[in-house]
Amino acid sequence: MVAKRAAALAGHAPAIAAAHLRAEADPFNAVANPGGFLNLGTAENRLVWDLLVAHVTAPRRLAPADVRYGPPHGTRKLREATAAHLARQARADVGPDDLVVVGGASAALDIAATVLCDPGDALVVPAPYYGALDVVLTARSGARLVAAPMRAGFRLDPAAVEETVVAARRRGERVRALVLTSPDNPTGRVHPAVVLRELLAVAARHDLDVVADEIYAGSVFGAEPFTSVLGGGPRVHVVWGFAKDFGLPGLKAGVLCSRDPDVLAAARALAYFAPVSSDTQALLTGLLADETGVRDLLTTGRARLAAAYANVEAALAGAGIPHVPADAGFSVWVDLRAWLGAATDDELWRRVLDTTRVNILPGSAFGSPEPGWFRLCFATDAALVREAVRRLGALPRSPR
Repeated sequence: MVAKRAAALAGHAPAIAAAHLRAEADPFNAVANPGGFLNLGTAENRLVWDLLVAHVTAPRRLAPADVRYGPPHGTRKLREATAAHLARQARADVGPDDLVVVGGASAALDIAATVLCDPGDALVVPAPYYGALDVVLTARSGARLVAAPMRAGFRLDPAAVEETVVAARRRGERVRALVLTSPDNPTGRVHPAVVLRELLAVAARHDLDVVADEIYAGSVFGAEPFTSVLGGGPRVHVVWGFAKDFGLPGLKAGVLCSRDPDVLAAARALAYFAPVSSDTQALLTGLLADETGVRDLLTTGRARLAAAYANVEAALAGAGIPHVPADAGFSVWVDLRAWLGAATDDELWRRVLDTTRVNILPGSAFGSPEPGWFRLCFATDAALVREAVRRLGALPRSPR
């Protein structure tokens, strides 16, 4: 018999994972498999592989040190290269000793929560929020998420976050930190600098740490400029990784950046359980060493994301499906309330999956404060996105 925590982990969102696997096993092809699935449920950047393939697949020279035991929290060379990249991206002072390199951004978030929280502590997160936070922030730390609903166009509202913190403490909860994704996942919004300053002020007033997942920092394609909270003080901890901006999710490499020496010491100890392979670290160090190549990759990637977003916007307008305007990331927050009727989010999701053979994710997986909203990922082939949206629009609406 497994422990209760293990049983809870095993039961986390199995239907959503199964839908992804089902869609990937029977993919749409306009000629060979026109009735196949269109998977717009997975936030992968499938637009930049041609820009990466030469570097990722090229032979590389490895020294003996590259295949021996190294620091579990990342080689000095990779931390130096990553710190330089983040410093340019965030326009902030970042050094290699501020970083802990681990097996993906999810691992970095898990470590941040485990370091900051005792079992039973609360983490306040604006909702809707990245659905995996439910498990990566709580499974090992024993903390719990407290959602702060964002209702006015799903914009980040520091006042609503503060109200949630105050209400939680009145209930006797030990609120330890604020958590946010910036740019936002699932809505694709870029938080204005003034709003982020207000949020940091809320954290300071209530003696809270801040954990910011900035994994889409280099994937901003809209008018609102990205502002990092790196440099926001010793109680601000930032997570980033190579999965999104660089289109390399399978390499599982992420970083936790902090200025708190106690947080860093504990995070380095926990990195022992989530190291990145030495070969992957050598590959990424070489990739970052080519600053011109990285700049060109990100510039071209943002241009392609902008085109992909314009494509999905036009398709959604043609299908009569409203959405929240996005400025970053790979997903758009679409409004399917006209299709909801008396159904729940999960019931509509299954109807969409089985009837249209399009995989998008329901708002219930993202802590949505209201039903009928779905996350649709668009950073893939434009024709596939158009076909998926056409199928969604053709689904009969439910009577009110």
